[in-house]
Amino acid sequence: MLPRGALRELHQLSPARHFLVAACLFALMALTELTLAVLRRPSLWVPLALLQGVLLFDCTVLLHEALHRLVWLRRRERARGLLMWLYALPSGLSPSQFARWHLDHHAELGSTTLDPKRHRLSPKRNARWLKLLYFTPGLFVIYFSAAARETATYPEALRRRVRRERLVCLALHAAAVAAILWIGGSYALLRIYLMPYLVGFPLAFSLNRLGQHYDVDPSDPARWGTRMRRSPLWDWAFLWSGYHLEHHYFPGVPFYNLGRLNALLSPFFEARGIPERSYGWLFWNYIGRNRPPHASWEG
Repeated sequence: MLPRGALRELHQLSPARHFLVAACLFALMALTELTLAVLRRPSLWVPLALLQGVLLFDCTVLLHEALHRLVWLRRRERARGLLMWLYALPSGLSPSQFARWHLDHHAELGSTTLDPKRHRLSPKRNARWLKLLYFTPGLFVIYFSAAARETATYPEALRRRVRRERLVCLALHAAAVAAILWIGGSYALLRIYLMPYLVGFPLAFSLNRLGQHYDVDPSDPARWGTRMRRSPLWDWAFLWSGYHLEHHYFPGVPFYNLGRLNALLSPFFEARGIPERSYGWLFWNYIGRNRPPHASWEG
């Protein structure tokens, strides 16, 4: 049992901290975009383009915070909706689809058919080539196909809203592509848009997802998520979203407090024998040893 006072403190929201992280993220995105616009040598711009892909993924982490109402001290639904739009646009997601998809994931965690992330998105064949495809631009075909199948089960009003949101996202991304082509040409498009969005984003998205629900114990609800080792590098790169198991335990704790929550839960994890994992260990077991998703990888 966690100390009640400490748990209450961890649930305290700080709009200033949220928007400071968001401001730093968007400032870094702008800086990398400007740098990518002028760099010519691939040895210089390729690493920055991959970093930009991580930053694009981090926008979905901010979207996740807004979805769970972890930004403001009181309900501000109109502002929350606008904020979700702002955070969803860089990755091309529909805010309404993301919200329904993610909340259903929370409600049906552990189900092979009702959890949409597991039922629709996880690979159905334990084949290395298929699992590696998620780390490539093929992720977009996989994800949006899975989302479309799940969206088809929603009420008609929600389906219409999702369609409108996707059309707006597509139009804005198409306008961005046209503007980059017109101003800078195809090489600029490769540096500024295609490399970050089609290469960097899938790598960040799929690596982060490895630390969510792939190495689990299906028989133990306390281990329906993966316990990740604390790392300042990954805390920064993924905005603390690596603490996904902790988030499922206490979804009302904002992302900037998840590291402290992880530390408080360490005695519980040790008592239950829940092992720590690293992203390198997970990738080796998932691809190198070809372990299946949503299963125990011990032994």
